[in-house]
Amino acid sequence: MSPILVRSLPFGLYITLLVLEGLLPDWAPDLDVRWLYPLKAGLVALALAVLWRHYTELRSWSLSFAQVLLSLAAGLLVLVLWVNLDAGWMLMGEMGKGYNPTQANGQIDWMLVAFRIAGAALVVPLMEELFWRSFLQRWVKNPDFLSQNPAQVGVKALLIASALFAVEHVQWLAGLIAGLAYGWLYIRTRNLWAPVIAHAVTNAGLGVYVVATGRWSFW
Repeated sequence: MSPILVRSLPFGLYITLLVLEGLLPDWAPDLDVRWLYPLKAGLVALALAVLWRHYTELRSWSLSFAQVLLSLAAGLLVLVLWVNLDAGWMLMGEMGKGYNPTQANGQIDWMLVAFRIAGAALVVPLMEELFWRSFLQRWVKNPDFLSQNPAQVGVKALLIASALFAVEHVQWLAGLIAGLAYGWLYIRTRNLWAPVIAHAVTNAGLGVYVVATGRWSFW
């Protein structure tokens, strides 16, 4: 299979399901669309599992202890910035109500919370880092991206991939900083597991923050 296709398919599937999720309230107003998130995350996880043998960049862990600590620190730094970069000019449009797992009586549905955090922390980082960093960031530098050393992609490729990553998010400035941080980690370590770990830490931490504060708009 095409190296581009196998790294784009899970991401494309996620975006397609995201669009359908946004349309369903108009088509089926009585449907609880919150339960579509586990379905979306599950289908993307299945796609990743089926295609896993093609992801040569994830076959070797080979991160040093210092690199793991660097990844954890980068993920936490992005998290702190993310929850503070929500001023009007930092947004593309409005943040909206977000993913609210509370029931009519005000009680939190912890099953929904578990699915949301698991999907955001375990599935999304793999899917997005394979697409944005392993594929796109290297492809901008070299169409034969599998042969491209991550450490030599250059500033231009980092900026382009990070800018496009920012456009994917309502919080464009937070998305830009996150893209730069994860992209820099890939350049620094030459190992895709580094940005995957950082991305997972950011998303998991954001989930804990959102549930603790009730600021569902960040979801």
